[in-house]
Amino acid sequence: MTTATDTAWPTVRKRVEKLAAERITAFQRGYLDGNPKDVAALARLRRGAGREAGQLPDLWNLVDTTTLHEPHEGPHALSEKQLGWAEGALHVAFTLWALHQQSRGEAGMHRTNSREKPRGVGAAVRSMMKPGEIDEPLRKRLVRVGMAPDLTALAQRLRDIVLLLRREQFPLDYALLAGQLYHWQQPGGPDAVRREWGRSFHTWHENDQDAEERTPVADPATTTGTTVTPDTTTTDKDAS
Repeated sequence: MTTATDTAWPTVRKRVEKLAAERITAFQRGYLDGNPKDVAALARLRRGAGREAGQLPDLWNLVDTTTLHEPHEGPHALSEKQLGWAEGALHVAFTLWALHQQSRGEAGMHRTNSREKPRGVGAAVRSMMKPGEIDEPLRKRLVRVGMAPDLTALAQRLRDIVLLLRREQFPLDYALLAGQLYHWQQPGGPDAVRREWGRSFHTWHENDQDAEERTPVADPATTTGTTVTPDTTTTDKDAS
């Protein structure tokens, strides 16, 4: 029997996105303010880009999943498998953000866009293309990311996209990415996430009438929001 409490409880994916938004926003704000602790944290996280979660003990206290372990019992407790998926997703999102943010002290590279516009990796790749044109090398990079066989390969291929975004100074929603990476690891997840990326890629331009969306970020104030809304609503059993 489903209770009101059950239906009100956020899905694991949303919990992962919320945690990613809170933690990355805090790191980013501190880094932009020149806080030595956050500057050091970014350097530590950056070293973990492309490496498996848990491989670097130095990052254990930075990729902190403590809140996902609560409550410890009951219908909403996460299984060991779900916790593993969450830890892997957060590790990849945090470390890629750190790589993206490197040497970008004037603006945050994580941006949660609250407006009803396509977001995520597909939209970010499309935003680097000229209006009305498809850059085939860029499109093929996105396709290659989508065909990654596992999370490690996916992280390594996403790293190439992130380096391009950093060069062009385009931001990415790393909270959304964390949720998608969590979903990716579930049965049927890769297909679902590929559809999200493809949909955001193909609909970004036709919905974009705002030049700001194509302009490299310049205002740190736009990067501090923590409201998270996934591209789509997942119905995967393990995401509940």
